[in-house]
Amino acid sequence: MNRMFITAAAVAVAIAGPALAASLGVGASAPDFNLTAYKKGNPFQFNLKNELKKGPVVLYFFPGAYTAGCNIEAQAFAARIADFRAAGAQVVGVTGGFGKTAKADQTKDYASLNEAVADFSKTHCNGEFPVVAADAKIIADYGVPLTQRPGWSDRTSFVIGKDDKIVLAHTDPAPNSHITDSLKAVQDLKAAR
Repeated sequence: MNRMFITAAAVAVAIAGPALAASLGVGASAPDFNLTAYKKGNPFQFNLKNELKKGPVVLYFFPGAYTAGCNIEAQAFAARIADFRAAGAQVVGVTGGFGKTAKADQTKDYASLNEAVADFSKTHCNGEFPVVAADAKIIADYGVPLTQRPGWSDRTSFVIGKDDKIVLAHTDPAPNSHITDSLKAVQDLKAAR
């Protein structure tokens, strides 16, 4: 597993290029949005403001569904979902892209981002958390464009408190630190209550 994770991280770094800091930092208000999300393949409208009423949100942007590092990152978040829930937070993936070679079902040819994200929410998120099909506005609002792939985002995780303030903005092209850093931030939020 470690060798596979290291290989995927190297691929992610190559795709994403150098890490840049997100334009939204700690203390900034998280831009609200209302977009289609998928959980277990089922579509629903996700509104950030409404979800924050329930508790903190880990909003993690990733370059593309069905790309090596993003597959591993989604599986790692899914494996730790009980820890996030115990801290009172929900995890939400956000992506504007999808790969063609690392699909769970090689016979499928996705015609749209929504089709790819719907399947990804079942196969790599294990139905544990929703994935938002991002548009250009949310990527721009959060300051996370992947310059090498127009329409895609870089790999940045935000932890957003109930008050809509960002308490963590973590950008790293490798997926491994996003889970641990986000979990620590939501556990710290719970401890501070």
